[in-house]
Amino acid sequence: MSLLGRGAQIGNIRGQKQKMENPETTVINTSVKQKDPEKALVIAVTTRAIFNLEKEHEIFLLKGKEEYVKHQKTNENNPLEPGTAFAFIQAVQFVNKKLLERDPEEKRLFDVIVLSNNSPESGLRIINSAKQYGLEISKFCFVSDEDSTQYLKTHNVKLFLSADRTDVCNALQRGVSAALIAQQEIQAPRSQLRVVFDGDAVLFSDETDRVFREKGLEGAIAYEKSMESVPMGEGPLKAFALHLGKMRKKFDQEDSPIRTYLVTARSGREMGIRAIKTLREWGLAIDEAFFMDGAPKGPILSKIRPHIFFDDGLHNIQGALDVGIPSALVPCDCSAEAEAHRTM
Repeated sequence: MSLLGRGAQIGNIRGQKQKMENPETTVINTSVKQKDPEKALVIAVTTRAIFNLEKEHEIFLLKGKEEYVKHQKTNENNPLEPGTAFAFIQAVQFVNKKLLERDPEEKRLFDVIVLSNNSPESGLRIINSAKQYGLEISKFCFVSDEDSTQYLKTHNVKLFLSADRTDVCNALQRGVSAALIAQQEIQAPRSQLRVVFDGDAVLFSDETDRVFREKGLEGAIAYEKSMESVPMGEGPLKAFALHLGKMRKKFDQEDSPIRTYLVTARSGREMGIRAIKTLREWGLAIDEAFFMDGAPKGPILSKIRPHIFFDDGLHNIQGALDVGIPSALVPCDCSAEAEAHRTM
């Protein structure tokens, strides 16, 4: 039976199977109003980011693709458990609802697509799970290429979330904001979208981090003071943060369905001024900023309870995981990894 035939049997998600350019197959969710990709904030998530597929991934690694596909087909009507990015996508839907309540003709909405290395046939379980949870995913893109990130620009993606480090590095090198989802069980609120950004090497460039590694803390403080009036370079998530900020400005602070935070290891007294001036120069309003002066971030994150926390430090990600915060690593060594791979 073809996917199109199956699609007629799965209710709201009736599979329009659309060949775009080989080897990508896109299944359009006809129960969700399609957004204008030129105006929407497009978020691409992999199946392992949005659903808990660790058991299935183990089957694939240990028993091979054939057994994995067989398992998915056998269980295609059994919904997958939510993954780390699940609550984030639910909160994104809440923002869309509030935007459309303000203006039914609003075009600048979130648009969520799934990017998967499954075949359309084995991916039917993904489609069914999204339907059963009521997730407003507009497209399911099934890609057979090893590097699926080459299709991100085709879909005008502004943020890519994946559980595969290579995919994330490939996306970052293509100029797309991307982060590596940490697998965990999470319990995040479903209403107001809360996003926490680290500063250096996430929102901002890693220039001060490099000075710190070369000259220590005193050297980094001196560098920041000498550069106080010069905006920092852009980090890998600046573009996404700016798009999110434009949505945030559509609401008053009191009733906004979006709240953004900066939680940085910088000290506010000695290294905070340049960060604030940089955000001002970019026109990026952050609701709350916490300058931790090197203190652990876990305690403040447990108070914020964000849907997602972006950081470039593994120790900070682990600290967030320890208090149950959905987290995503922004790798800072992708270029070095790529160079090492080329020279092997």
